[in-house]
Amino acid sequence: MERRMSSKRNIPCELTVSQVVQETADAISIWFDVPEGHWETFSYDPGQFLTLRIPGVDEGSSVARCYSLSSSPHAEDTLAVTVKRTADGYASNWLCDHAVPGMKMTVLPPSGHFTAKDLDADMILFAAGSGITPIISIIKSSLLEGGGHLILFYANQNAESAIFYEELRHLANQFPERFSLIEWLEIRQGLPDRQTVADLCAEHRNRAFFLCGPAKFMDLVTDAAHHADVPHRNLHREVFQSLRTDPFDVDNTVSESMTTERAHLVVYLDGERAELDWPKDISLVDILLKEGFSPPYSCREGGCGACLCRVVDGDVEMKVNDVLVEDDIEEGDRLACQSVPVTDSVTVTFD
Repeated sequence: MERRMSSKRNIPCELTVSQVVQETADAISIWFDVPEGHWETFSYDPGQFLTLRIPGVDEGSSVARCYSLSSSPHAEDTLAVTVKRTADGYASNWLCDHAVPGMKMTVLPPSGHFTAKDLDADMILFAAGSGITPIISIIKSSLLEGGGHLILFYANQNAESAIFYEELRHLANQFPERFSLIEWLEIRQGLPDRQTVADLCAEHRNRAFFLCGPAKFMDLVTDAAHHADVPHRNLHREVFQSLRTDPFDVDNTVSESMTTERAHLVVYLDGERAELDWPKDISLVDILLKEGFSPPYSCREGGCGACLCRVVDGDVEMKVNDVLVEDDIEEGDRLACQSVPVTDSVTVTFD
C-alpha cells in the first residue's frame, strides 16, 4: 500500500458562537469564531455547508444537521450559517430557540460541491425561501472577488419572510451593472409559473445555473431548464435533507465486511495515490475510513453530495442516490458513501 493520505476535513472541532442575528421572524444567522490554528481547516468555498452537532431529545443524545454557510470567504472573516424555523424541524427549531453568543458547538469542517468553480463566470441563480443561504454566499463572493454578471430569481411568500431581502437589494444598488434581482412574492404573484422561469432559462441558457429551495421549486426550474436546452453541465442543485445517522460517530458506523470477495481499488485523494483491497459489501467511504484515510463525507446517507467522486475505471453500484441525476452518473460521478464495487478493479478520484 502506498503512502497514507491525511486530512483534517472530517475531524470535529468546537466553535464558539460569536453572535446571533435575527434575519426574519423565523430565521437566524449564527456566527462562529474560528480558533487560532484552525483557519486552514475551516477555509471554504462559497456554497458549502457546515455540519453541526445539536443536543437530542434524550439526555446525552445528539443529532447532526447540515446548514449552508451564508457568509462569504471574500466578504467576512468569520463563519455564519443561517437557520429557518420549520413546523417539524427539531434541530432548526432548537437552534432558533437556544443559540446565543458564547455557546460552544461541535462542528465538522466545511463540505459540499454546490460551489462556483469560476467567480468570473456569468450566473443565473434561483432561490426560494431558505434556499437563499448558499446562494447569497456565491453572490457576495462573485460580486466582490469576481467579474461575472449575475441574475437572482428569488421567490418568497411575502417580503417579511424573505431572508437577506434588504442586503440583496443593497447589493443590486451597489452593483447595478452586474447584479439583477428579480423579486417574486407569492402573496402578490402566486407561485412561480413555468413559462416565466422557462423564458429566463432560454434567455440565459449559456450561464452557470444555481438552484436551491423546496423540491417542487427546484423541479420546476430544472424542468424549465431542460426544455430550454440548458446544458446539463451548467446546472447545479443543492438539496436540503435531514440526516438519519450521526457523521460525528465514525467508529460506530463503519461497516464490517461479511464477504471474502474483494476488488482492487486505486484511489486519488488530496493529490496522492493509494491502492488497497476493497470488500464488495462495504462502501467506498467506509473502506477508506477503516484503512486510515480521510475521504470527504458528511451525511453518509446519499443525500448531501459531500462525498462526490468520479469512477474513471471499473464500475460501482450506489445503494442510495438522492443527489445525482442520470447525466451525472453517465459522466462517472458517484456518491462514495453509497458506492460498492461491481467489477474486480476500480479506479476512483476525489480530486
